[in-house]
Amino acid sequence: MTGPSRPPLRIVLCDDERMVRTALRVILEAEPDLEVVGEAATGAEAVPLVRSLAPDVVLMDVRMPEIDGIRATEKILATMSEPPRIVVVTTFENDAYVYDALRAGASGFLLKRADPDELVGAVRLVARGDSLLFPAAVRALAAAQAPGTPPGVAPWVSRLTEREADVLRLMTTGLSNHEMSERLGVGPQTIKTYVAAVLAKTGSRDRTQAVIAAYEGGFIMRKS
Repeated sequence: MTGPSRPPLRIVLCDDERMVRTALRVILEAEPDLEVVGEAATGAEAVPLVRSLAPDVVLMDVRMPEIDGIRATEKILATMSEPPRIVVVTTFENDAYVYDALRAGASGFLLKRADPDELVGAVRLVARGDSLLFPAAVRALAAAQAPGTPPGVAPWVSRLTEREADVLRLMTTGLSNHEMSERLGVGPQTIKTYVAAVLAKTGSRDRTQAVIAAYEGGFIMRKS
């Protein structure tokens, strides 16, 4: 006897191109566990729509009229007690706008040329909140777009334990919890505890924010 099935993940699409929204909808709604519950053509439309529908995931175009995806992301995250995961959808992965959206609180980004399987997998992945989307790309973006080596190190760096620092360093390389567990020789649940501590101490909502904090807070030093 099987248990009750989980309700589908609820998704809102925000893009000023109707054809893009239609293509995303067709791909996503071909999956039984995904449901597109709303669409917006501008950031101004997106904010109230997301507030009213309370989806699990928002696919957010960066460049939109009226209010762009960066400001829309900020407004959504600032005004909802339980905001959705927001994934930036973009044409160019090295776009400074993408980095600004990630800093504003987006959980990751997805290229518009991504394969359907990548799109579906990304939505499921970010909805779980247990991994970083395209960590190598986010890491490269942070290294390229973050300000130069900061004049000082953020206070939270000194509050990390040695093992928490090890975990954050591995997070910036994109390792999963399972991979970090094997690398550090501890159990998966212990890794989850360390990750939670790192997110709390860096003030990060998810791994994407923690990677950015690692660069901008002086934890990961880089060449200017």
